[in-house]
Amino acid sequence: MNLPNKLTLLRFVLTAIMVVIMGLRPPGWWHWCGLGLFLIASLTDFLDGYLARKLDLRTDFGALMDPLADKVLVCAAFILFVELGSVASWMVIVIVTRELLVTGLRVLAASRQITLAADSGGKLKTVLQIAAVILLFLGAALEESGGADSWLTLLTSLSLWAAVGLTVWSAGVYLWRNRSLYLDEK
Repeated sequence: MNLPNKLTLLRFVLTAIMVVIMGLRPPGWWHWCGLGLFLIASLTDFLDGYLARKLDLRTDFGALMDPLADKVLVCAAFILFVELGSVASWMVIVIVTRELLVTGLRVLAASRQITLAADSGGKLKTVLQIAAVILLFLGAALEESGGADSWLTLLTSLSLWAAVGLTVWSAGVYLWRNRSLYLDEK
C-alpha cells in the first residue's frame, strides 16, 4: 500500500478518535482536542492527493476511498455539532444526503469499471465544509475557555450557509454530468 493510501486510511482512524473524544467530552479541553484531530485529518486529505499526483501514485483504491474518507470525516463532525446544538439538523441532512448520493453514484460507476473522481465543485464544497467545521470547533473551544466573539459566530454562520449551498449545487452538477449512469439503466 502506498503512502497516499495510508494517509487516507489514517483519516478514518483520526475520525474515529475524534468521535470518541467528542463523545466522552472530558472537561476543559475536548473542543481543542477535537479541533486538533480534525485539522490533522484535514491535512491528510491535502497530502494524500498531492502525493498521489506528484509521485504518480494514483490508484483505484485512492480514487474511491479518499473522497469516502473526506465524507466520513466531515459528516461525523457535523453530526457531532448537531448533537451539541451548534448546527441545524436539516443542514446536516442535506450534506449527508448529498454525500450518500454521490457515493452511490460512484459505486454504480465502479460496478461498470468506471472510476468517478471528485470534480472541482466537489473539491471546493469539501474545502467550504472543512472551513465551517473548523470554525465550529474554534467557536466551541473559545466559548469553553471564556467566550467567542460575535464576528466568529457570524463567520461560522456564513460558512455553514455557503457550505450547504455549494453542497446542493455540486450535487446537482455531479448528478447531471453523470446522468447516463442512472438514466440508461435497462
